[in-house]
Amino acid sequence: MNPIFAGLPTTIFDRMSGLARELGAVNLGQGFPDEPGPEDVRRKAAEAVLHGWNQYPPSMGLPELRQAIAEHYARFQDCDLDWATETMVTSGATEALAASILATVSPGDEVILFQPMYDAYLPLVLSAGGVPKFVNLKPPEWTFSRSDLQEAFSPRTKAVLFNNPLNPSATVFPDAQLALLAEYCIRYDAVAICDEVWEHVLFDGRRHKPMIAVEGMRNRTIKIGSAGKIFSLTGWKIGLVAAAAPIMKVLAKSHQFITFTTPPNLQTAVAYGLGKDSSYFDGMRAGFERCRNRFISELSGMGFDVMPSHGTYFINVDIGGFAGMDDVTFAERLVREFGVASIPVSAFYAQNHNRSTIRFCFAKKDSTLDEGLARIRKAARSFGLRG
Repeated sequence: MNPIFAGLPTTIFDRMSGLARELGAVNLGQGFPDEPGPEDVRRKAAEAVLHGWNQYPPSMGLPELRQAIAEHYARFQDCDLDWATETMVTSGATEALAASILATVSPGDEVILFQPMYDAYLPLVLSAGGVPKFVNLKPPEWTFSRSDLQEAFSPRTKAVLFNNPLNPSATVFPDAQLALLAEYCIRYDAVAICDEVWEHVLFDGRRHKPMIAVEGMRNRTIKIGSAGKIFSLTGWKIGLVAAAAPIMKVLAKSHQFITFTTPPNLQTAVAYGLGKDSSYFDGMRAGFERCRNRFISELSGMGFDVMPSHGTYFINVDIGGFAGMDDVTFAERLVREFGVASIPVSAFYAQNHNRSTIRFCFAKKDSTLDEGLARIRKAARSFGLRG
């Protein structure tokens, strides 16, 4: 068997969610909301499967959805995209990542990866024959420096995998960091594969700036979004891809031999959803921000050292002050002894692991958060915090 995949352990998400089911724990680990998603978008999907086309749609995606992608990004991110040559639909953002890596990376090419990172990145790079070069982000702000990039980039650098907002750490990178990364991509003629699935889940008035809109990056960026994250429908697996036409031409060929196409009824529903009034997106963010604020306040009141959360569904806690416990030990004790599943952030590293950070998902109903927080409070008291 292929040693890259045969040697992979069970993912931390499967492990912690499995323990949550086995032990009856509150699952604040895996990142999915309790709510079912907007009813009007779900109803569009149901109507389309009953009354619409259910045979193969075009490999690149339904024209109505590709037009909606271009219009949506023009409206919210000031991107000027030609829907016919610069947009594509994939079966989820992870498929878009796989297609992007296979389209750009040849054996021996170096690929920059920022740690902590989404766990699919490294296996996909290795399967394409890429050579990973790691940049460790610095908590609690999880930033990188010029010297970090200087050490990682080389004449062999072909691509950079850049996640913004950053899933494991809930970071939204400021414009200065985007400009610095763009400088190095341009200098070393590298393609930026940009995982921007959390582009609408930002807090405190922040607005997403895509890398494709940074000066000099228009023709060397692959922008990847996710309808599942935008509409809290994580099981739908609809990826939204944008890139300059020469890149997209090759990317489309890679995509056609991975999944070829994506369910047409879901594409129809997402096209409708992307055209929704701004009030939907504002309300979605406000709801998650309320949950975030409450969760941070409660954890801080218990004595936990809570890190900033600028976007995503997640909050990170520094548990470095607990004698004798790294993040894996803490997560194991929390789920087994107190009935709350979390994610140790060291799972998002390939090397030089940060072993002092725990991640919680706050995108849950109040009743779920109430029960989870009550159990965490008991743990805090047991661990010698204020509780």
